[in-house]
Amino acid sequence: MEIMRLVVTGPVGAGKSTFIRTVSEIEVVDTDRQATDETAALKHKTTVAFDFGRLQFGSDMALHLYGTPGQSRFDFMWEILIRQAHAYTLLVAAHRPSEFHYARRIANFMNQQRKIPMIIGLTHMDCPSAWTLDNIAIALGYSSPQKRPPFVMVNAAEQASVAQAIMVLIQHSMQASLV
Repeated sequence: MEIMRLVVTGPVGAGKSTFIRTVSEIEVVDTDRQATDETAALKHKTTVAFDFGRLQFGSDMALHLYGTPGQSRFDFMWEILIRQAHAYTLLVAAHRPSEFHYARRIANFMNQQRKIPMIIGLTHMDCPSAWTLDNIAIALGYSSPQKRPPFVMVNAAEQASVAQAIMVLIQHSMQASLV
């Protein structure tokens, strides 16, 4: 059986755990614990190691989904999880521009570890304070549309939206393997 490993990463509260729970065919393995630092202002629980879910594509192909912790104090897990990844998705909450620099740091770290296909999933685009895709791309360091990875709008709680993001990532991965 062929296994494709997808890492879902991003800042705290971007929707990583929700993304995986929304599409996993198995009960998600998580390491959520009560938030005890500034994260508690955003949510009650936070991932401290990783989330794991799975999607089966026929009898001979599976997609393993690994969600990273968003807090920098758990960033050692980023290196562990990206090591065997085939691709990754960076989730960015479009309504929290104060976190764009941190999201850029995560992307830079992942790209230094592995040269693998990636997409950027923009969550919370429906919020009144959400930035536009182009402004977020610039804030993340992708000023040239020709040189940036695919950007997709994602509602991490909607199965069709998450599935569409995964399809974009798989298509992008297949195109990258042809180059």
